[in-house]
Amino acid sequence: MSKYKSQLMQTLTGRGFLYQCTDEAALDALAAKGGLPGYIGFDCTAPSLHVGSLVQIMMLRILQKSGGRPIVLLGGGTTKIGDPSDKDKSRPILTPEKIEENKNGIKKVFAKLLDFDGPNAAIMVDNADWLDKLGYIEFLRDIGKHFTVNKMVALESVKRRLDNEQPMTFLEFNYTLLQSYDYLELYRRHGCRLQLGGSDQWGNILGGADLTRRLEGAEVYGFTTSLITTASGGKMGKTADGARWLNADESLGKQFTLSPYDYWQFWRNTEDADVGRFLKLFTDLPLDEIAKLEALEGADINLAKIRLANEATTMLHGADAAQSAEQTAQKTFSGGLSAGLPTFEITKDGWDIARGTLALLLAGQLVKSKGEAKRKIAEGAVRVNDVKITNLTTMHNYDDVLPDVDAFKVQIGKKRIVLVKPV
Repeated sequence: MSKYKSQLMQTLTGRGFLYQCTDEAALDALAAKGGLPGYIGFDCTAPSLHVGSLVQIMMLRILQKSGGRPIVLLGGGTTKIGDPSDKDKSRPILTPEKIEENKNGIKKVFAKLLDFDGPNAAIMVDNADWLDKLGYIEFLRDIGKHFTVNKMVALESVKRRLDNEQPMTFLEFNYTLLQSYDYLELYRRHGCRLQLGGSDQWGNILGGADLTRRLEGAEVYGFTTSLITTASGGKMGKTADGARWLNADESLGKQFTLSPYDYWQFWRNTEDADVGRFLKLFTDLPLDEIAKLEALEGADINLAKIRLANEATTMLHGADAAQSAEQTAQKTFSGGLSAGLPTFEITKDGWDIARGTLALLLAGQLVKSKGEAKRKIAEGAVRVNDVKITNLTTMHNYDDVLPDVDAFKVQIGKKRIVLVKPV
């Protein structure tokens, strides 16, 4: 039996989210009363969020399903500085126009994963609404006096830079003050009593809770989850061929989007040791059902991976997209082709398999560089319609290898595949 009274704390702890909490008992009692407002901030550094941010969004989703009110804080103001947490160097400074463009792309993700209607509807706010209006002297006088340089230098994000003799600008040094001020403003404007986040945000969360207590006499709380890595030690949401983005809208730029099929494949390729944990963190499946899937062994673990892929894809892209992705995968890996695969066109005239494969691998975003493409070819990992390409000296005419086809596969290994249509 759980020691917690609130559905929020029962769910967050039961599904493995808890890493740090400022006062578990007090937060549990507050959440049990219902209607608890809680927030997470998302800086607008790209026009999409990737899977690494999904664990944070899932906490907001759980807060809402538990009767609380999720607040999505977009960092239209703080993005102008850049969060130094978990970063070894300064972020590039973005123009106001680029920040606005990124903000519009990010909004699309939350519309799919949170409910913005109903009695505990999620709300979305932008910290530029208050940060852009701050006067420098007034801010230092009213807010800066509550922060000591001693504490700020002890923050992990600052300490790491200094220990490694890497520069940290005064601009970045102020980030903690601004994020702390966000918490104070959200308490004043929306009665927010909880900030959720990753463990790298713990120092910033404590700063905001302390500032709110000093200026408003209010007890507010912080809850963090550990930074998610895979069983093999990889960073969640990052793979050899780039970030796994949450947007599928190519108008944002192909480098910031991911097709529903590739999203499904990302989850289908989960390592065996991660399946149970990821089902708890990234799906809404009940824990008893997850326990049954987690108990599968041998080849049957693939059933659990398919269920994970279907549930995660349904949540973000809808049930039809998940079903189509599964069917595409079945056809592709049994030797068939499907239009559900990522697709692009090439010009048939004057093309040859060997020299063209480099261009295909790059255009299909299967590799990041010509050097990587050449290495994969040398390793024997590259196939064009199941014909292994082993070197760049043997010339193959298009019609020798691909006679009378309307489309063909280009792949690295068994699962990284694109569909090419000659024109």
